[in-house]
Amino acid sequence: MPELPEVETVVRGLERAISGKTISEVRLNRADLRTPLPKNLAELLEGRKITGLSRRAKYILIHLDSGQVWIIHLGMSGQILVHQKSPNSERKHDHVVTTFGDRSVMIFNDARRFGLMDITSEKSMAEHALFAHLGPEPLEKSFTGAALKAALTNKKAPIKTAIMDQRVVVGVGNIYASESLYRSHIHPKTLAGKLTPAQCELLVKNIKAVLKSAIQSGGSTLRDFVRSSGDAGYFQHEFQVYERENEPCLTCKTAIERIVQQGRSTYFCPRCQKR
Repeated sequence: MPELPEVETVVRGLERAISGKTISEVRLNRADLRTPLPKNLAELLEGRKITGLSRRAKYILIHLDSGQVWIIHLGMSGQILVHQKSPNSERKHDHVVTTFGDRSVMIFNDARRFGLMDITSEKSMAEHALFAHLGPEPLEKSFTGAALKAALTNKKAPIKTAIMDQRVVVGVGNIYASESLYRSHIHPKTLAGKLTPAQCELLVKNIKAVLKSAIQSGGSTLRDFVRSSGDAGYFQHEFQVYERENEPCLTCKTAIERIVQQGRSTYFCPRCQKR
């Protein structure tokens, strides 16, 4: 699933490609993705000018001159590609095709259909069911070691699970949780409530550093993810533990281990990340 760096990469690409354009046509090739598409989605979008793009957690937000926001989640395999003109033929799983006044086209493709779309007013977005429960953005100044320590108080979940909880902090998925914990020398099974203030400070520092580095590299492409230009990300070449089971730790040469937490693979160095 695309995590914060991948979604931020898409948002930045779309900002350059479609901001300021007017939507002339929206074609819905199916009625649902993970959930049903709003029945009046095309009607609400057509004729509207895009005033900007932003991101909240793993959601792409397309702001319209009507005061509404088009919400898009990529799900597991979603891709958004922008073409200067309409392709000669549609690909399988091109579910939503948006044409702009200059005839450029934005295509939402989602083979597994775990993505979603909705539309809401700018004013009520914070109360929207998708956003009301979300924790802080990890790259904002308000996300500090003290804030993380407070959020983890009395939590008995493993720290890897805790920092992937969108109520604690948003956007830190499986890849970046493993990478951040490795750089912080924290074992992924450590109980979240047991972290010291110093460990929380270090973990926040490394979460920010890992996410910023991944954004600079255009995200990680392991299977489906591509940028809005169709290009792959490159951060997978900088992984220090993720998907490196049995390979030597880059610090101590101990073999990287893999465990399963909540059905997901976690990678760590048993020597550098002692419990």
